[in-house]
Amino acid sequence: MSTPLTTDPSAASPASSLEALEREIAIMIVEALNLEVAPQDIDPEARLYQEGLGLDSIDILEVALVVSKRYGFKLRDDDQDNVRIFSSLRNLARTVSERRTK
Repeated sequence: MSTPLTTDPSAASPASSLEALEREIAIMIVEALNLEVAPQDIDPEARLYQEGLGLDSIDILEVALVVSKRYGFKLRDDDQDNVRIFSSLRNLARTVSERRTK
């Protein structure tokens, strides 16, 4: 007897959910900043700021605004965790996963 396949997104593993969120955020970053890189080419572990993806402080502010609007929580410029949050796409996705309201 075979087990029925589930299509319930809440049944997805935490790792696959995080990977999907990383892809979604990568697309948002590329579109918001008009980057000349494909979203799938952004290494989730690479630094976002300066080396790595090469974003500057204005880019990070723009990303924070887009993420805040999309996921319903505020990424504040005075948050003590900003260095960690914006250190990589993966850390940004983890933060979104923990704090999102929509």
